[in-house]
Amino acid sequence: MQITSGNATLAAESHGSGSPDVLLIHAGVTDRRSWRHVIERLPDNRCLAYDQRGYGSTTYTAEDGWSQVDDALAVLDAYGVSSAIVIGCSMGGRGALHLALDHPDRVRGLVLIAPAVTGGPAEEYEPEVKALSDASDEAWERGDVEEINRIDAVVWLDGPRAPERVQGEPRELFLEMNRIAIEAEDPGERRDDAQAWDRLGEIEVPTLLLIGELDLQHLHGYVERAASAIPHARVVHLPGVAHLPHLEADELTLSEISGFVSGIRDAGC
Repeated sequence: MQITSGNATLAAESHGSGSPDVLLIHAGVTDRRSWRHVIERLPDNRCLAYDQRGYGSTTYTAEDGWSQVDDALAVLDAYGVSSAIVIGCSMGGRGALHLALDHPDRVRGLVLIAPAVTGGPAEEYEPEVKALSDASDEAWERGDVEEINRIDAVVWLDGPRAPERVQGEPRELFLEMNRIAIEAEDPGERRDDAQAWDRLGEIEVPTLLLIGELDLQHLHGYVERAASAIPHARVVHLPGVAHLPHLEADELTLSEISGFVSGIRDAGC
């Protein structure tokens, strides 16, 4: 489906059938294709995945004041979904949090994989991450897209302490998805939605937080903050994976997500 939201035409797709509906919001280094393994584990639910602005097949013209929340609502509305379990990773987790805070009636549950949390303390990078960030900045100055993409794969796919850990199809797909994001046109200034850090206690729906052992340290702090502040939250630490455990089909990640979704269905939440 092609869904209009402001100046964007969002590329979206629906998989499966059954309730509750599941909305999937991808990370800032992937696109909707990153959710394939999650969708396969949820055959009894209708899963909605879409490409955000600057990613995948979504098209747009620059538009100041656009909103992740408005785009997510456009997808829900286009498929006639009044409320859904929302699964978001990283930047997608930020959007999921904003959606839950601004429109709590549209969210039945949250799965947050290493979410970005707006309004939190400044990010403090460990030395190996800072070195990779500096190298990426130098590559940007040279216009070296291949090197930027390679560094991003180390940071977000492998984990900065385990370079080249992930190989094969997951790495190839990451590099394909992230290259589109690197080369994308600027979508314009995004409107800030809810500042989430100090409002996490307002989230009343069941929430599952997932964080990979090899992910960035400040994200571990964000997850611990969310787990302590959200009333009905549970956190699972994932051994041996980094920022995108679902992309590499981590079994613990997939089983936790499928169990969480089944629990909400069985409880009638």
